[in-house]
Amino acid sequence: MRHSYSHSVPRNEQTAAAPSSGCLSGFVLPPLAVLVVGCFLLFYVSGLSEPTMPVPEEPPSVEALSGALSPIFTPEVQHWGGQIAVWAASAGVDPNLAATVMQIESCGDPLARSSAGAIGLFQVMPFHFDVLDNPYDPATNAARGLAYLRKALERAGGKYLLAFAGYNGGIGVIGRSESLWASETRRYVYWGEGIYADAVSGRTESPRLQEWLAAGGASLCRQAHQRLGLQP
Repeated sequence: MRHSYSHSVPRNEQTAAAPSSGCLSGFVLPPLAVLVVGCFLLFYVSGLSEPTMPVPEEPPSVEALSGALSPIFTPEVQHWGGQIAVWAASAGVDPNLAATVMQIESCGDPLARSSAGAIGLFQVMPFHFDVLDNPYDPATNAARGLAYLRKALERAGGKYLLAFAGYNGGIGVIGRSESLWASETRRYVYWGEGIYADAVSGRTESPRLQEWLAAGGASLCRQAHQRLGLQP
C-alpha cells in the first residue's frame, strides 16, 4: 500500500529587524541582486543538458525463471516450468509445490477434465471460476487453483501435508482427524507429500513420482504429452 505524506520546512528566525522605511536599503540590495543573478545562471546552465533518466530494470523472463523447478518432474510438467514460477510467485507459493499439484492433477495437460468435472492444469472445479473466465486458459486455471492452494496452506499453518489434503478433499478436512479423510484424499497426500519432499531435497529423481507413474499416472502423462505436441 502506498502511503502519502507531507513535511514542512521550519521557518528561519529573523536575524535582523526590518527597516523602518518601506523601501530596501542600499545595504540589502547588492546581496539580493547577486542572489537573483546566481539563481538565473544556475537555471540557465541546468537547462542546457538533458537530465539522465534511470533505465528501468526489466523483469526476469519466463525462460529465466524455469530453473526454479526441481528436475524430478516429468517433461510434460517441465514444459510449463517458466509459467509455473510466475504463477507461483503471484500466488505466494513455492513453485515446486505448485508443480507437484500440477503433476498429480493433470501431468501438464491444459485440457484435462475429470469425471467429477474438475478442469485444466490444476483440475479446478467449475464453481471456482468467474462467469467470464475461460477455465481452460492456463493462466486463469493456475490463478484459481493456486489461490485455493494458498488458502489451504494458510489454514494448515504452512504444513504442506495438510495443504495437499485440503486441496483434494476441501479445506474443511484440514481440521479433521486423518482417519476421517476419504481414501482418495489419503492417497493424494501420500503422492503429494513424497513427490514434494523429493523435489525440495535436491534429488534428481523421485522414487515416489516413479511409483505414482506406475500406479496409473503414466497414462495421464501420455495424454498430456500428445496434447502438448512434445517430441517422443
